[in-house]
Amino acid sequence: MPKLVDTTIRLLSQEPLAGKLPTAEVLRIAEILDRAGFACLEVSGGGVFDAAVRRGVETPWERIRAIDSRVETPLGIALRGRFLVGSRPVSGDIVTRFVACAAENGIEVFRLHDPLNDVSNLREAGLAITSAGGAFHAGLVYSPGRTGETDTLVEQARKLPELGATRVIVNDPTGALVPHRAHELVARIAEASGLPVGFYVQGAAGVGLAAALAAVEAGADLVATTVYPLALTLHRVSGESLAESLAGLGAPTGVDVSKLWEAADAIDEHIGDEPVAPVVPRIAVRAAEYDLPAGLVAALDVHLRAHAASDRLLEVLEEVGRVRAEAGWPPLAAPIGQILASQALLHVLEARRYGTVVDEFRTLVQGGYGSTPEPIDPVVARAVELLAPRAALVDDPPTADDVRERAEGLAASEEELVLIAMFGADAEELLRTVRARHSRDRALIAEDAEAERGERIRELVKIVQESGVGEIEIEDGGMRVSVRRADEPVLQPVAAATAVSESAPDGEPALADVIRVESPMVGVFYRAPGPGAPAFVDVGDTVTVGQTLCLLEAMKLFNELKAEVEGVVRAIHVENGEPVEYGQLLFEIEPVLAPPAL
Repeated sequence: MPKLVDTTIRLLSQEPLAGKLPTAEVLRIAEILDRAGFACLEVSGGGVFDAAVRRGVETPWERIRAIDSRVETPLGIALRGRFLVGSRPVSGDIVTRFVACAAENGIEVFRLHDPLNDVSNLREAGLAITSAGGAFHAGLVYSPGRTGETDTLVEQARKLPELGATRVIVNDPTGALVPHRAHELVARIAEASGLPVGFYVQGAAGVGLAAALAAVEAGADLVATTVYPLALTLHRVSGESLAESLAGLGAPTGVDVSKLWEAADAIDEHIGDEPVAPVVPRIAVRAAEYDLPAGLVAALDVHLRAHAASDRLLEVLEEVGRVRAEAGWPPLAAPIGQILASQALLHVLEARRYGTVVDEFRTLVQGGYGSTPEPIDPVVARAVELLAPRAALVDDPPTADDVRERAEGLAASEEELVLIAMFGADAEELLRTVRARHSRDRALIAEDAEAERGERIRELVKIVQESGVGEIEIEDGGMRVSVRRADEPVLQPVAAATAVSESAPDGEPALADVIRVESPMVGVFYRAPGPGAPAFVDVGDTVTVGQTLCLLEAMKLFNELKAEVEGVVRAIHVENGEPVEYGQLLFEIEPVLAPPAL
C-alpha cells in the first residue's frame, strides 16, 4: 500500500511563508502531524536554510533539533546534489560534514537530486548519506525540454543503484507532469532501476492530484503531500484529498485525515485571511502556460515591477525558454531556474543578448556545475568564453580548512562551519546574532524592535505601491525612512565644472579626468558583502585594479563589480540597497597618475 510524506513543516519554514508562524506554532503543528501516520515528515531543505540565514533569528539546525525532540516520525531533508542547500557547489569534505551534521540533528531520510540531472554529482553526497546510516532517496527532476524527458530520466535511473540509492524519486517542480506521462515515467523508472519509486509533484487546477493518483496506479509507493491550505495556495498535492481518494480506490495510506484538518486549522489561525504569494492567479496562469515554477515567475514579476517594466513579463518568460535552449536544456529546479531567469531578465531589460553575463550563468556554460542534458550552443559558449576565460570562473570550492581560516574562529562547531561554507557573510552575521541572543536578554528586545520597524517599512512600501504617491518620508523616534517609487526620478543638484581647470594644482587631474564607473546590468546595488559588514569601499579610499567596489544582485544572484583602474574613490552615487539601471553612474574614481618613465 502507498505511504505519504508530509512537507508542511518545510513549506512553512521557507519563502513565501517563512516567519508567518511563530516557531512555537510550527512545533505544535509538527506534533499534530506526528500523530497522523506519515512515513516521513520532510522538515528542511535549501529554501529553509536560505530563509533562516537571511532572517537572522535562529539557525536552521536549531529548528531541526527542536522538531526532532518532539516527534517520533522519521524526519527528512531535500538536498541539491553538490549544492546541498545553497546556490553554489561545495567541496567534498563540506558535503560529508553537512550530511553528518544533518544525521546527528535527527534527519533520517535524505532526498537528493542534482539540478542538472547529472547523477554523477550525487556520488559524494550519496556515500556520505549511506555512511551516516541515512536513507538515500535519489531524485530525478522532470522538466520538459526539446524532446521530452522520459528516455533521458530512465537512462539516468539505471545508474542509481550503484550509487547506493534505496529509492528513486520523480520530482516535478514546474507542474508540467500530466497524468498519462506520470504513469509512463513511474513504470519505466521502476523497471529500469529495480528500486521503489516515490513521487514529488506540483500542479495547479488539480493536475498534481491527478498525476499523483496515476503515479500510484503505476506503482509509486511514496507520495509527497501537504495540508490543505498550503496545497491550495502553493499548488501542492493535498494530503487530505489524496488519502481519501486512495482509500476510496482500495489503496489506504494509513493517514488519519482528521489530524491533517487539525493542522490545517492551526495554520489558518495565522495565514487564513492573508493572500499568500507567489501563486496569485495571474502568476499561476503564466507559470502553467510556460511550464515554469510559480515562485520563479513571481520573482521575475517583482523584479520587473521594481524597474517599472511590469508589462514585459511575457517577453521575459519567452526569453527564459530561449536561454534554456542555448544552455543545453537544463531542468528548471533551483538554483538553475534562477540562473536562467536572471540571464533572461538582463537580456530584456538591457535590450541586448549576452552583453552582460551573470557569473553563475558563465559557470553553468563552462561546466562548473556538471553536464547539461544537451550540448551548449557553441555561439553562446564562445561569447561567454570571450567575456571571462574558463580559469577565471570555474574555481575549486573552498575546503573546510579554508572556511575555518576565513571565519577566524567564528565557527564553534561542524554545523556552523558548513553554514559559513555555503552562505558566507550572511551566515557569519546570523551566528553573531545567535551568540548575542544567548549572551544577553536585550538582544531579544532589539530583535522585536527591528521586527516592528520592518513591519512599518513594509506598510510604507505597500502604500507607495498601491497609490499614486511618488515618495513618502517619516521620522519617528530617531528613525527616518524614505520610500520612493522605482520609476520616480531623484532630482539632485548638478555641480558646474569646466573640462579643464587652469587653477588646478600641478599633478592633479581636472574633473574631466575622473573615471565614471557605470552599472553593467540591471539589479540592486549593495556596498557591503552582508548586513553589518564593512563597505567594500568608501569615498577617499584608494583602490587597485581588480578590487571589488560593490555587489549587484539580480534574482538572488550576486555579481561583483571590480575596479578597472587604480585610483581614489571620489564619489559614490547610489545608496545601499537601491535598484540601479543599466548604465547608471555608481562611482567616480580619480586615477592615480603613473610614475614618470625613467
